[in-house]
Amino acid sequence: MLRKLSLAIAVSCASSAMAGAADMPLPTRTGLVSVYQEAVNNNADLAAARASYDAQKEIVPQARAGLLPNISGGADINDTRTSIDQPSAVISRSGTVYRATLSQPIFRADRWFQLKAAKDVNEQAILQLSATEQNLILQSAEDYFAVLRAQDNLASTKAEEAAFKRQLDQANERFDVGLSDKTDVLQAQASYDTARASRIVAKRQVDDAFQALITLTNRDYNSIEGIVHTLPVLAPTPNDAKAWVDTATQQNLNLLASNYAVSAAEETLRQRKAGHAPTVDAVAQYEKGDNDSLGFTNPNYTGQSFHGSVEQRTIGLQVNIPIYSGGLTSSQVREAYARLGQSEQQREGLRRQVVENTRNLHRAVNTDVEQVQARKQSIISNQSALEATEIGYQVGTRNIVDVLDAQRQLYASVRDYNNTRYDYILDNLRLKQAAGTLSPGDLQDLSRFLKADYNPDKDFLPPDLAKEAAKNFERPTER
Repeated sequence: MLRKLSLAIAVSCASSAMAGAADMPLPTRTGLVSVYQEAVNNNADLAAARASYDAQKEIVPQARAGLLPNISGGADINDTRTSIDQPSAVISRSGTVYRATLSQPIFRADRWFQLKAAKDVNEQAILQLSATEQNLILQSAEDYFAVLRAQDNLASTKAEEAAFKRQLDQANERFDVGLSDKTDVLQAQASYDTARASRIVAKRQVDDAFQALITLTNRDYNSIEGIVHTLPVLAPTPNDAKAWVDTATQQNLNLLASNYAVSAAEETLRQRKAGHAPTVDAVAQYEKGDNDSLGFTNPNYTGQSFHGSVEQRTIGLQVNIPIYSGGLTSSQVREAYARLGQSEQQREGLRRQVVENTRNLHRAVNTDVEQVQARKQSIISNQSALEATEIGYQVGTRNIVDVLDAQRQLYASVRDYNNTRYDYILDNLRLKQAAGTLSPGDLQDLSRFLKADYNPDKDFLPPDLAKEAAKNFERPTER
């Protein structure tokens, strides 16, 4: 009796271990949106970015303070002893003076430009924080689907191991009855051992993927919801690279932040140039103390001074004209010119990178759309080829090496199909991030295609593949 080692049989063998647990309740599975919400609440990188923004936004009130009134108060306590030779005498004077000073900048061009630069830096910080928050959306999806990718890879590797085990058992049976030599057994054993080693590595990769999810959210996970095979695989809308590039140059958050970086550098240059300009401040001062401390002299009586408390009030303008500061201002102007050039070139480099990434990701999504269908058909074709090779082996026209190679190609096509599915999902999200349109709503849309009772050992392939492969294999024999 002919015993086929088709994909359907291998999958059945790989998932048979689950049959005993069929009556057990399924573990609670976490969805994509829940993972993202946990990341928003617990991600350390996002918390650090928010703290950095909270610190950086204080630059605006600090710069504004340079244009607002400054009020200060103080006191002087003095004890002065003066010795006179002719006539010999010692004069002691002591007292306390209290003063309050109000200073209001009237013309401070440098501080005004400093405030404008601070506002631009604040806007840049807001956009950088938004870019970090947007990147967390993508990172949540990448880590989430990395787990599903690893689980599907493990499931296909387990199915491959089961298929090679059946091939090894069949080779041993054929050797026992004299239908094959020892070489066939050794070839099958080597393939089985390799598949077993691959399954061990795949298991570790699943654990590593879960660990990355734990690091992202600071929460343990036992299982997560899987993506169904009915997820629409469609070209991006609009399917026009130029339209995506135009959107990216207008909405990419990092590119918008770089615009504010240039504006801030321009205002800083104006601030440095204003270091050559005069400054004008209005100053009002009030002083009160005893006459010994203030040294007030009665103008009607030369050489006489008042005793007791004295008050003084002063209001005036202070004008300062910079003449020479050792070349400091000129040096700061040259530095600001260089910083402006640096920020402009960084913006241009980022713009080119955004354009490149957007075009590449647009091509990648379209390629993924074609590849998903091609990879799916490749599984059907490889399964049919495997079954045909098995028949050839049974009748002696093929050897066991052909069968083992066909099996490896089949499971390689399975992994390629699943990898392409996840590449399609993530490339779509990356394209939206490059265009600046990625939002939590995109994760909500994906969550509609998540399956709460997803079982990788049974669901790593579309349910129709085994049926289609069987049809393709039987059709030639009917003729």
